[in-house]
Amino acid sequence: MRHLLFGIAVTCASTLVAEAASAQEQLWLSDRKYREGDGFLVGDFELHPGLGVEFGYDSNYFRRAPGEDPIGALRIRVSPSFSVSTLGPQRRGEDAPPPTVNFRGDLTLAYNEFIGISGSDEGKSLISKQRNIGGDLGLNLDILPEKTWSGRLFGGISRTVMPTNEGDTTNSFNRDMPRAGAELIWAPGGGMLDWRLGYTFEGTFFESGDYTSLNVIRNTVSTRGRWRFLPRTALMYDLRAGFFIYPSGDVKTNSFPVHARIGINGLFTPSFGAMALIGWGSSFYQGDNQSDFDSLIAQAEIKWYITPLEETDPSKADGSLSAFSAGFIRDFDDSYLGTYLERDRGYLKFSYLFGGVFLAAIEGGVGGVKFPMMPQYGQTSGWTDVAADASVLAEYRIKDMWGINATFNYNGYFSKTTLSFPNTTGTDQLAYQEFQAMIGARWFM
Repeated sequence: MRHLLFGIAVTCASTLVAEAASAQEQLWLSDRKYREGDGFLVGDFELHPGLGVEFGYDSNYFRRAPGEDPIGALRIRVSPSFSVSTLGPQRRGEDAPPPTVNFRGDLTLAYNEFIGISGSDEGKSLISKQRNIGGDLGLNLDILPEKTWSGRLFGGISRTVMPTNEGDTTNSFNRDMPRAGAELIWAPGGGMLDWRLGYTFEGTFFESGDYTSLNVIRNTVSTRGRWRFLPRTALMYDLRAGFFIYPSGDVKTNSFPVHARIGINGLFTPSFGAMALIGWGSSFYQGDNQSDFDSLIAQAEIKWYITPLEETDPSKADGSLSAFSAGFIRDFDDSYLGTYLERDRGYLKFSYLFGGVFLAAIEGGVGGVKFPMMPQYGQTSGWTDVAADASVLAEYRIKDMWGINATFNYNGYFSKTTLSFPNTTGTDQLAYQEFQAMIGARWFM
């Protein structure tokens, strides 16, 4: 078995890159505008059940480097989902008064079964034991929506499934992540101005005892707002101050990251929009000789709405199902290895519903992942790796509640870095590539 620090290295190299990608494995689970149909009306509530079944191939579930025996496997995935909410604007009717509260609950699950077909016999035996179930439960309550003063309460818990590259089912990176928070909203002037003040609690708790030293509690205080100084254009800002606490204190130190940005979001025409934000970020790690991020952060995006929008408020323009966008984001995250990592990612997104029966959704991105120097792991200077990802969903809706689909996902982490670890003779290569191809069917309401 590898030393604990091997696991930290792999987690660092893959978690922040691959966690986002794993959420994209089934686009309809991560985005309810794809997941839900007409639903059932029960009193003052809408119910939206769903079930997806898929079969396909995963080239490298363990995310091993090319020389570390990647294991290819057939994969079966079953994904039930359910959501319940108070009535939306369409069912309430345009003349109905705004509700006192809006409630929404979402539950999504994904069960996976694997059959190893390539690689070593030992690896194929290990991957056949990787059956698992992950999921997410989310609850949201809006209080006095559409009023000058309103509030929002939210909470939930998710279980993320992630193997080590050794494939040991008793010593994995599986983790439970609870979250909760609240937000106070002030929106005078009929929505021309809004200001929000919020608090969020997030925790990451590893299920394997070997990795509990990486458990972290994140407390974040945030404020954000916008001012619509033109009918289709708004000035925006956001500020987040975090308090990241590692209870064990063995491997990681606490930090107090700050992100601050200001910018503009606007619609040039009913079909074209753009957003640009720029600001500064600092990580503030505790302890001596800690590498800190202290640099520019930014985001820019242009968007073409294939179906022109009737909505003039740019903050409400993201609900269009048919759109093309291109953007770039520069930011930083806490890292399990060392202190932080910097991400610079460009991306493209396309989604379109043809004639109400064929859905296409494509997303891809590529960019740099930069680490500071880590002499304790044999790296006397900082280095930059390249991460790439892509996802494709094509679905033909036979009827309003039945669809057959094909999905493709790719995750690539390109690195020439090999880490060495104190008090061991071991090393670890960070690079890996993985792709998944699945076909399936789903029922959704």
